[in-house]
Amino acid sequence: MNDYELVAMISPEAAEDEVSKIMDRVTESINSRGGAVGEVKNWGKRKLAYPVKKFMEADYVLARFKLMPKSVRELESEIGTFGDILRYLVVKVGG
Repeated sequence: MNDYELVAMISPEAAEDEVSKIMDRVTESINSRGGAVGEVKNWGKRKLAYPVKKFMEADYVLARFKLMPKSVRELESEIGTFGDILRYLVVKVGG
């Protein structure tokens, strides 16, 4: 398994409890693929440099996790279907 980081920009219209529910869904997706989530940090609302889906701010969330490389594409496809996630980026950490 490799180490990965996910940074997600979540719609500012989502309430704080909705943000944690969205991240719970992401955690479940990772766990269902045999991965393990290490830590999830909510960075809070941040202003955006340019509009993303007509929003000028978003809630940022960082998740660190371990997952098999072949499962990352499946995870990204599933995350893309979550309506409140405006943008996301999954990056492999380390060697």
